[in-house]
Amino acid sequence: MSDKILKLKKVANDIRIGAIEAVYSAKSGHPGGALSSADILACLYFSELRIDPERPNKLDRDRFVLSKGHSCPGLYAALAHRGYFDVEELKGFRHLGSIMQGHPDMKNIKGIDMSAGSLGQGFSCACGMALAGKLDGSDYRVYTLIGDGESQEGQIWEAIMFGAHYKLDNLCLIIDNNGLHPVTPQILAYFPKK
Repeated sequence: MSDKILKLKKVANDIRIGAIEAVYSAKSGHPGGALSSADILACLYFSELRIDPERPNKLDRDRFVLSKGHSCPGLYAALAHRGYFDVEELKGFRHLGSIMQGHPDMKNIKGIDMSAGSLGQGFSCACGMALAGKLDGSDYRVYTLIGDGESQEGQIWEAIMFGAHYKLDNLCLIIDNNGLHPVTPQILAYFPKK
């Protein structure tokens, strides 16, 4: 196994630990989705995304939208380990006065590109971000993570059709297929195998 893969596995475990510590400290939250997305978040934040924690609003940065917002303890842990804020902040998850709410909040946390809540809305916003990049002639990419259950929301279907219509080749949809809900086969048909 390569050193890069070993490093990403360690980061994914650190994300899992951070997510569990956050949920435990809050005595509430959704650990399952945070745990199932840890490998994806590690790969994105430590290998794929063109981002800079020192300049979180840089215009040419890649964007990430966590559409399944309830799994934000994992996203918060990834951001903390990437250097956006101190890892100790995770213990304030869902506490009064904390920067970390139960869903991603772009007003209070550096590195969050979209406040998410209702399932399906995040992917629609990611499509809008990707289209804006195309219209501006920017070369950033937009990544979004949805859950397998969320894949059955009508808004997801509409966003997929929107992305296909506008040929958003700067948009990457990732489905966290953790096996709790079947991914609708028709959605996968929009993404032909190469």
